[in-house]
Amino acid sequence: MRNYLFASGLFGAITSGIALLRGTRDAPITWRAVLAWLSWGITIALAVGAIVDFRRDERGESVSYDSPVAPVQYKRAKKELKAELKAQRKADKA
Repeated sequence: MRNYLFASGLFGAITSGIALLRGTRDAPITWRAVLAWLSWGITIALAVGAIVDFRRDERGESVSYDSPVAPVQYKRAKKELKAELKAQRKADKA
């Protein structure tokens, strides 16, 4: 659990949120401030989504194709399939 809480993306998003809060605390609400907070919300959502994908990969569950973990999962599955086919061919010869 600690690995996920202290992931660099989530840590960076939280620290940028703190900086954003300090910068907009006394400022009036403008469209720039709204866009900054919207951007921060998207950053948090992406960081949490990446953590969820890493957790799913760790459990052996599949992730969506647009996840940064998807190519790693694909390579791992391809390698496992290749090893399985090799073992099957070896068993068929015996």
